[in-house]
Amino acid sequence: MLFLSPDIAMNDEDFRQIRDLVYQHSGLHFNQDSKYLLERRLSKRLQALQLKSYKDYYYYLRYNKNKDQEFTEVINTLTTNETYFFREDFQLKTFAKEILPELREKKEKTGDRKIRIWSAGCSSGEEPYTIAMLMLDMPMFNDWQIDIIGTDISQRVLQIARKGIYGQSSFRSTDPLYQKRFFTEVDGKYRICDRVKNLVSISHLNLFDLPRVALLGKVDIIFCRNVIIYFDMAAKKKVIESFHGRLKPEGFLLLGHSESLMNISNAFELRHFQHDMVYQRPALSLSGEGKP
Repeated sequence: MLFLSPDIAMNDEDFRQIRDLVYQHSGLHFNQDSKYLLERRLSKRLQALQLKSYKDYYYYLRYNKNKDQEFTEVINTLTTNETYFFREDFQLKTFAKEILPELREKKEKTGDRKIRIWSAGCSSGEEPYTIAMLMLDMPMFNDWQIDIIGTDISQRVLQIARKGIYGQSSFRSTDPLYQKRFFTEVDGKYRICDRVKNLVSISHLNLFDLPRVALLGKVDIIFCRNVIIYFDMAAKKKVIESFHGRLKPEGFLLLGHSESLMNISNAFELRHFQHDMVYQRPALSLSGEGKP
């Protein structure tokens, strides 16, 4: 097997070409300061493919018949997926104690007893399963149809999400009562119970693949936390516009606490709740839906 020589480096042209390919494929943006990160992480892919240079790797990503499979490996290699159950507690309190009761009241008036929630960038599944646990804890939704959709671009983390087995680090913010009620200990790890798992569907989705995003249909709530921070402004606008198209009128968009729509979109209202602030798509106006 050919191993990458330690003196083979990624020059500026290689960096720009590979960076631009990754951006076109996924929207992930890497500035010049990220050159060493790309070089270090992608060196493993050169070794795996027995390529002699980053230029060879660029051509592989452009022209090889297995390029789509390799892009999956690239995304798995470049993305970090640090997450855990019940992350960003204040926002979850707003979701459970204020947003869901408001949605329920509005839907009851029309006889619509369905709620669809999309966890975009769900990583290894802790977020959509947290949403499911919170909803199972609310008797008012016992006879409702609840669909929670978890998607991510990384196949590696989706495998973990589908298995639903987690180590202790995933429970750093979890009330022990939830861990006891919804998980079974197996060989030092914890398997999520079927009651939770059955509310959640896990699938692969690139947020830049707009035709596939459209296939999700309309949803009431979108969680997309700590995802768009990896996009440049053009990519953020593209993704947020697609979220606007997926949300039902008066639906909610929950971003991470370090993210905002400032200079990205004016198509959402910022709602001030007791525990947190979240974005909401306005109701339809007389002139139609409008666009970001």
